[in-house]
Amino acid sequence: MFSFKAKIEIIGVNPYVLLPAKVLQSIFRQAEKEKGTIPVKGTLDGQAYIQTLVKYSGEWRLYLNTPMRKKAGKDVGDRVSVTIEFDPADRTIAMHPQLAKALDENPKAKRNFEQQSPSRKKEIIRYIANLKSEDAIVKNITRAVQFLQGDGRFVGRDKP
Repeated sequence: MFSFKAKIEIIGVNPYVLLPAKVLQSIFRQAEKEKGTIPVKGTLDGQAYIQTLVKYSGEWRLYLNTPMRKKAGKDVGDRVSVTIEFDPADRTIAMHPQLAKALDENPKAKRNFEQQSPSRKKEIIRYIANLKSEDAIVKNITRAVQFLQGDGRFVGRDKP
């Protein structure tokens, strides 16, 4: 685990901290990669987090979402103590069986789903997986299939 202090910056509406070069290089070695997203975990002022390092506008950033900042009692402009390390844990979210069945029953929706970017597929899978009630699951799977067939909107998105 690596430790550093940083000032919370903001780009657009997204608060973040930059990692010192030595820490970043160590994370690259742990992850065995320097491209794509890198899953990490650690603490922000002593409060545990799980997050992803992202390269944006030429710099690797640890974005600090609202729950992370609230738990730590910090905001943009504040200095924070950060610990960080590569997180090798599997973060795959399984597709809900009812969504898989619905896609199998709707070839056009399945084809469109498979043509989506990995992040869009993950967004759809995660949205359905986080629903609690059976009614919400059924209703939103129907919406997702309609969206993937080119009708309507789903999770704030226009048809693919």
